[in-house]
Amino acid sequence: MTSAQIGVIGGSGLYAFLDDAEEVHVDTPYGAPSDPLVVGSVAGRRVAFVPRHGTDHRFPPHRIPYRANLWALRAIGVRQVLAPCAVGGLQADQSPGDLVVPDQLVDRTSGRAQTFHDTGAVHVSFADPYCPAGRAVTVARAGAHGWRVADGGTMVVIEGPRFSTRAESQWCARQGWSVINMTGHPEAVLARELALCYTAIALVTDLDAGVASGQEVTQEEVFRVFGERTAQLRTLLYDVVEGLPVDRSCPCGSALDGIDHDLVLP
Repeated sequence: MTSAQIGVIGGSGLYAFLDDAEEVHVDTPYGAPSDPLVVGSVAGRRVAFVPRHGTDHRFPPHRIPYRANLWALRAIGVRQVLAPCAVGGLQADQSPGDLVVPDQLVDRTSGRAQTFHDTGAVHVSFADPYCPAGRAVTVARAGAHGWRVADGGTMVVIEGPRFSTRAESQWCARQGWSVINMTGHPEAVLARELALCYTAIALVTDLDAGVASGQEVTQEEVFRVFGERTAQLRTLLYDVVEGLPVDRSCPCGSALDGIDHDLVLP
């Protein structure tokens, strides 16, 4: 089977950053991924891309086959995952087009399959949800490319697919959380259960409904801002892929060490 070392989970506009791309079909115990993986080369590294919502955006946030996506990536050799995503800003000093590389996560979803361990007592540490090595590379490369980037912050993930009410948005902002999103969980914890490095790269597309008086979030605005920044984001991803360490020394790879579980990892 075609192999890759780095995975990117993102929007369909990011296909173009892969050279010599080929589709790879992977069967998983959790069904098919959102679409066949697309594998190619970036800066001499083998990279696998999976469109989070499918190429035709047919999967809403609560129906994305998260387990299949992560399992398929690991099955072809991926050990480091970059996860660009659109987010709403929760703080008044943020602007559309800003980048946040979060270091914390709050789960406000419900009903999603968020573990590979359906039997037994298997408790994986999740105190620090994101890969420190991936975060460091992303922050440094984003700054070098002229992005206004926040090093750290909390991403709160809501169930969706609706946007927040003003009251909900204001409540999240009062907690001091940085950005709000619908897909960051369970992606991050599933990556941890597979001992993968996972780095979220959050592009602020709007200020959430309760941050500024009179504003509201619309799908049209989110898609517009993300589309305008896709080319720049693609360039940044290219640079981050090049900068990721070839040999992992972060804690992510040892996430399952000493834990008794029945999962047979691919």
